[in-house]
Amino acid sequence: MCTVVLIIGLFPSASIAQTAPGQVSTWAPVVLDGQVLFKVHDLSNLSAEQRAASINASIQKEAESSEQTSVVVVTESGYVVLQGYPSEHNLLTVTERDVTTATTPYGQAIIWQGILQDEIRQAQLERSPEYLRRATIYSAVVLAIAAMIHGLLWLIGRWGSKRIRQWLDATHTPLHSWKDSLRIVWKLAFLGLELGLWAAVLLYVTDLFPETRMARYRLWGFLNARIITLGTSNYSALNLLLLLGLTAGLWFGISTLTRLFRFYVLQPAGVNSRIQDVVAVLFQYALTFLGLIILLQIWGVDVSSLAILASVLGVGIGFGIQNITNNFISGFIITLERPIEVGDFVNLGELVGIVERIGARSTEIRTLDQVTIIVPNSRFLESEVINWSHGDPVCRMHLPVGVAYGSDVDKVKMALLEAARRHPEVLLRPRPEVWFQGFGDSALNFDLLVWTGDPKRQFKVKSDVYYEIEASLRRHGLEIPFPQRDLHVRSPELSALVDALATQFPSPSDPPPPPTLQLKAAAEQTKPEAEQPRSPDELQSLIDAWRSEGGVSIGDRQYQCNLYPQCFIGSEAVGWLVEHWNCTREEALQWGQALLNADEIRVVTGDSKFQDGYYFYRFREDEEAIAQSWNLNGGSNVASTDGDV
Repeated sequence: MCTVVLIIGLFPSASIAQTAPGQVSTWAPVVLDGQVLFKVHDLSNLSAEQRAASINASIQKEAESSEQTSVVVVTESGYVVLQGYPSEHNLLTVTERDVTTATTPYGQAIIWQGILQDEIRQAQLERSPEYLRRATIYSAVVLAIAAMIHGLLWLIGRWGSKRIRQWLDATHTPLHSWKDSLRIVWKLAFLGLELGLWAAVLLYVTDLFPETRMARYRLWGFLNARIITLGTSNYSALNLLLLLGLTAGLWFGISTLTRLFRFYVLQPAGVNSRIQDVVAVLFQYALTFLGLIILLQIWGVDVSSLAILASVLGVGIGFGIQNITNNFISGFIITLERPIEVGDFVNLGELVGIVERIGARSTEIRTLDQVTIIVPNSRFLESEVINWSHGDPVCRMHLPVGVAYGSDVDKVKMALLEAARRHPEVLLRPRPEVWFQGFGDSALNFDLLVWTGDPKRQFKVKSDVYYEIEASLRRHGLEIPFPQRDLHVRSPELSALVDALATQFPSPSDPPPPPTLQLKAAAEQTKPEAEQPRSPDELQSLIDAWRSEGGVSIGDRQYQCNLYPQCFIGSEAVGWLVEHWNCTREEALQWGQALLNADEIRVVTGDSKFQDGYYFYRFREDEEAIAQSWNLNGGSNVASTDGDV
């Protein structure tokens, strides 16, 4: 507010009042170096503006004269005239219409004589070299002082911002929920002080020089020129800027009032957060509409004259901005029905991600690649949306798997279920299932159906389960097929040519077989070797020691609400070897890895290496017994203690 007052103070002689359209002013100001001296009335053959322009030119010429000018009152042919002396130029003629502060034209001329003489001499003084030099020094000093004050305000602002941030960030502070708004108010307050400082400096410096005063006056006249007519009033650019500023202030004020209403009325009443959003938006829009109507009426705008504008806007909404309107209405419907909420994991067409924000026109979705995508609200109502978080978050994943023809389907089922049970994020209730989908071109097609409790991690879980499937198929000697085609050539000429080439360039007697995917051979090449090979007798001795009384603790283990039967922990096995076999921990890890390489123990959780940590391992014979029991009893021997995750 201080800044606005100072800016208006730069132009003390201007007026921002509205005038009726077609109204011609009968008075015009007489101006010298940006200072309004008085006003003159129009004549029968001259408008007030034309007469004032002629008087201003005469006075300006006297002010620029090198000789000291005096103003005298003379009477010529019955008219009272003000003349400059010694130039004897007529400055203006005082008529009956000009009389405002006196009773006769001569009395009015005497008053104007004193005003003109003082202002002309002041103008001549301000054009002297001595005055200009002194004014320049004053301006430099004022600018230097203003720069120092500005720097001081900047330092105080930064120091205060840190203190306020520390105070507002404390959760026990009563204004903690308003910290963002208070920080903005603090910054705006210092910005207003800085703008007010430089506005005052600009006012002082431009007032020292006659040319800058005149430029300031002309600029204000340009801003105050009437450019728009609404109803019975004309409006200038300055009027519109002031109206825009008041509208912005109204918006910020209503936003603050809306937050107060939500914080002190809706939240204590225990209203649902989504209902709070709806009520707050409607409250803000209603107050904004009423505030604009009141503001326009106070401004002098006939609201009824806006009916035509409203009809034009209606046509524009129907044609030009129908998409924007559609998105706004869709956002309102989403807010009421709540098919999606902030934090939901959704699938919209090719977009998969988490809902970050639901706005009036659009919704922000953060994808799994951490990219924020802005989606128009209408897409959520016009297309199918998969909301993984709506209702029960448990979801089922389909993992298609193909195995080579000739594979034992029971062994395939056992291998796939074994891979599913190995992943800790796969739920055991509902149970994983294997469906035989049919006979493909090159493979027997199966579907492994598993359940997970976190939809956002389904892609990571699916990848991990595929790793387990590959390892499980490799352990059971099952091959993954590849497409194969047989080519039969029936052309005799081509057959003769092939025979001739075969005779000329003999090939090996045993041609290489078709390429096959030998999972087991590849696994043998990539399987990590123990640093020191262990004989089968040594490994059997270790197995007997571990499984005997006083050996490693083997039993049912629970991890993330899943139950893993007949397992032992890697860190306990390493500790047992260190204590009873006098091994170092590195040597104990080598013994465990040797058992893994010999397929005497199996990995239940973790990767393919034997690790010193909270990882589960199971003896091969125990795993085969569990798998057989699972197939015979439908998996009743494995259960989750807490049910579904």
